[in-house]
Amino acid sequence: MDNCCYNRPYDDQSQLRVELETKSKLFVQQLIVDGRLTLAVSYVSEMENSDNPFSIRRTAIQDFFQYAAVNVGESAEILMVANELKRAKLKTKDALHLASAIVAKSDYFLTTDDRILKHDDNRIVILNPIDFVIRWEAIHHE
Repeated sequence: MDNCCYNRPYDDQSQLRVELETKSKLFVQQLIVDGRLTLAVSYVSEMENSDNPFSIRRTAIQDFFQYAAVNVGESAEILMVANELKRAKLKTKDALHLASAIVAKSDYFLTTDDRILKHDDNRIVILNPIDFVIRWEAIHHE
C-alpha cells in the first residue's frame, strides 16, 4: 500500500468512492493483522509517513507498520527500477513506492492514486483497494 492508501480513512468520507476505498483499505488491514495477507513496507513509506504533518495520523500509520513481514530498504535495484518508472511518467515518490514493491516481489500494489492505477506493469498487479477486495472475495468465497 502506498501512503495515499494509508491516509484514505482521514479523507472526507462524504464521497462514496472515498468511503468505499476506506472500508476496503480497513478490510485489507484486518486481513494483514489476522495473518491472511503479508504486508511489505518500504523505506519510502516510512519516510513519507514521517513527513505527515498530522501527528495522530502519522502515529497510527507508523504503528500499523509493525505488521510488516517484509521491510524494503533502499537499494540500487530499487533506484534503477524507479528511474525506469519515472520515464513511464510516474512521479518520483510514486515510482519509488512501486519500485520497492516490484523489487520485494509483491503480488499486489494498492493505491487510490488514479495516475498510478493507470500504469500497467507486468511485474505487479496495481489495484485500488476496492478492486483488491472484490478479487480477494472472488478467490476466497467460492
